[in-house]
Amino acid sequence: MNVLSIILQVVLGLGFLMFGFMKFGSKQMVDGFKHYGYPGWFRVFTGLVEVISAILVIAGIWNKTLAAWGGLFIAATMLGAIFTHIKIKDTAQQMMMPIILFILGLALLLINFGSLLV
Repeated sequence: MNVLSIILQVVLGLGFLMFGFMKFGSKQMVDGFKHYGYPGWFRVFTGLVEVISAILVIAGIWNKTLAAWGGLFIAATMLGAIFTHIKIKDTAQQMMMPIILFILGLALLLINFGSLLV
């Protein structure tokens, strides 16, 4: 197993578990999604996608296909976050975390991509 992949999986998995669960009721997340112009159900849906992504990424330590799918879900979710920040005209600094997480999710997908083709 690729050490870089395992490190990415642990970091992304723990981070997305934390932020995913926060989306279920954290005042900061509730206020943030209102600011972005999204309804409450979309915040919960996003949190669910993030938790599922985290579970896939962590389970991917033992199954590369799951790691690839988790990386794809993370990259797609962060692409949506980037477009949301662009939509509300945030600064580049405010977009840095979603951009970094998009790159890390994409890297995880690419490292494990071969398992999707089998």
